[in-house]
Amino acid sequence: MKRENVPPVVPAKDYVLKRLGDPATAAAYLSAAVEDDDPRAFLQALRNVTEAQGGIGKVADLSGLNRQQLYRTLSDKGNPELRSLLKILSVSGLRLEVTAKPRGARSKARSTSRTASDAAIAQREKAA
Repeated sequence: MKRENVPPVVPAKDYVLKRLGDPATAAAYLSAAVEDDDPRAFLQALRNVTEAQGGIGKVADLSGLNRQQLYRTLSDKGNPELRSLLKILSVSGLRLEVTAKPRGARSKARSTSRTASDAAIAQREKAA
C-alpha cells in the first residue's frame, strides 16, 4: 500500500494562538469562556489572547501596565482589576460589552441565594 503525503500535525496551541490574533475570533473565544461561568476559564482564555497579541511583555508595553503585575494578574491565581482588563482588551482590539441573558438563564448561585443588598432592600420594603 502506497503512503500518501499527509501534512504534518498542526500543534493545537500554535493554531489557536494564530487564530486569536484576529479580534473577531478573540472576541468569540472570550465570550465562549464567559459562558462557562468559571472565572478560571475566562482567565485562561485571556492569557491565550494576550499571548496571541505578542505576549505579556508586548501587551504590558502597549497598555501601560506593569509587566510583573500583568504576569500576576494573568496567573492561575490572578484576579484582574476592571481597569487592567479593559486595557488588555483594548490592546487586543476588543472592548467589554454587557448583554442581558435570555429569560430564565440566570446562574443558579444567584437565583438560590440572596445577596446582602437584596436582603436589605426586602427588609426596607417590609418596614415601609
